[in-house]
Amino acid sequence: MKIFYVGKHDSKINLALLIFRLLAGGLMLSHGLPKMMKLFSSEPIQFADPLGVGTEFSLILTIFAEVVCSLLLVLGLWTRAALIPLIVTMLVAVFIIHIDHDFGKKELGIIYLTLYVALLISGPGKYSLDYQIQRK
Repeated sequence: MKIFYVGKHDSKINLALLIFRLLAGGLMLSHGLPKMMKLFSSEPIQFADPLGVGTEFSLILTIFAEVVCSLLLVLGLWTRAALIPLIVTMLVAVFIIHIDHDFGKKELGIIYLTLYVALLISGPGKYSLDYQIQRK
């Protein structure tokens, strides 16, 4: 199936792709998990609504990307599909939420965005669940 196609890379590239997936997905979880806790808090939700869909729904979309899609990225499962919400989230963060801020505030989002686009192009590599599924 094309959705699980991981590309053909040598061992060093596959190891690098694993490291990038673990880094980008694992570190993004550190941003998503605190946001997820906001849903279980008794305090009113204060979150940006850059797309005009409501603050709670914006928070849910962000949590989906930063938690669920990050976990999929770490596992290398449905990797390319999981990268799309992550890319959209970083585009919104960099070009809408932080548009008026200095470069230092945008820098982390740009780094994540670059990693996500590179992984979208390359695929997850051999050390992924997508690879195991593709082999069958």
